[in-house]
Amino acid sequence: MIIDHRTYTLHPGRIKAFLELYQNRAWPLQLKYLGDCVGWYTSTDIGQLNQVIHLWRYTDLADRAARRARMLADPDWPGYAEAVAPLIQHQENKILTATPFFTG
Repeated sequence: MIIDHRTYTLHPGRIKAFLELYQNRAWPLQLKYLGDCVGWYTSTDIGQLNQVIHLWRYTDLADRAARRARMLADPDWPGYAEAVAPLIQHQENKILTATPFFTG
């Protein structure tokens, strides 16, 4: 099992707009194609600000690549990506691998 840990740093004051756009256009597509969302969060007033973080579970990198390819091929995805791009300042992606003793 792997977790895709994705962090978007948004331009100050843009979280609300990002969340509205994401909820209406990207969330339905990601649930349809990516499936197993482990968590979706916004940063608080401690540490790095203006961030949204989401975590998606996959069997392995091949599973992730196949699911993301299907999502990116959806005709509704490019319009969302174009609309959201001006809100994003920075994007970081990490792949986390579960330890042998964790079964969650």
